[in-house]
Amino acid sequence: MKALITGSTGMIGGHFVRMLRDKGWDVHGLARPSAASRMYESWDYPVHRVDLLDREATARTIGRIQPDWVIHMAAQAFNGTSWEMESYTHMVNFNSTLNVLWSVRQSVPGAGVLLACSSAEYGCVDPSECPLKEDRPLRPVTPYGVSKVSGEVLGFQYHANYGTRVFLPRLFIHVGTGHPPATAIQNFARQLALIRKGRIDPVLKVGRLDTARDFIDVRDGVSAMLALMERGQPGVPVNICNGVAPKIEEVLNLLIEIAGVPVRIESDPALMRLSDEAVLLGDNSRLKQLGWTRRYALRETLEAVFSDWMNRIA
Repeated sequence: MKALITGSTGMIGGHFVRMLRDKGWDVHGLARPSAASRMYESWDYPVHRVDLLDREATARTIGRIQPDWVIHMAAQAFNGTSWEMESYTHMVNFNSTLNVLWSVRQSVPGAGVLLACSSAEYGCVDPSECPLKEDRPLRPVTPYGVSKVSGEVLGFQYHANYGTRVFLPRLFIHVGTGHPPATAIQNFARQLALIRKGRIDPVLKVGRLDTARDFIDVRDGVSAMLALMERGQPGVPVNICNGVAPKIEEVLNLLIEIAGVPVRIESDPALMRLSDEAVLLGDNSRLKQLGWTRRYALRETLEAVFSDWMNRIA
């Protein structure tokens, strides 16, 4: 099998590359010309330099590679960033998805397409509604969430109108190595690594700690998406989650224990968002019906992330 993975230099895309190559797939990556600055390991697979906002270049590349699967992970992928870059988030996330789907339809109409959708699409959530089922109405409250709804609906439209085999995983928060410090866990781990190495004072800057999130190890996440590709139905959204949602404070305390350093915690207004869902907890019944099971406990995930940051700031 041959796969083209957009956003292959990102955390989830990079783990997808490694998993599929381990399974013997012929894997090609697609990345913007600027993406090399984010890599800290060499590329040992073909990576094609294409801006997905360029429809013609996207179509030529997909037509030349002729993949059996296009795994679309490229995006402006952060809720917090979307408040500062609202128009860019909408433009990139919608138009890149449109160009990928259009190119597949023109060049490899029989290929499967996996679109990275998001739990941010659920938006305004009352705890009584949890765990969230896929047929629950979508009420996104962030620019990022709105952009992902538009991409998912576009994917469904291509499936319904053109028969494109579009698969719709709704990704809850994926945690793993090789990620920038743009999410709470990565930011905490980076600060703790700097404190452990004596590079900064033992003061940990935090945002809200009372929210709860359904975190999933990226290794479990990519294996779940592969199960969807192999045994799922196109056009049907599937939550990619663990079905448990610890509070951010609990995760922080576990990371501090793993780091083994005394710290003082300070609230930082710069880390507060205009809108932040109190809880995001998914129902993973559809995912389990595909034969998927969780492998990594939260502590194992956090240990890997902290160790990664200790190496990255060495």
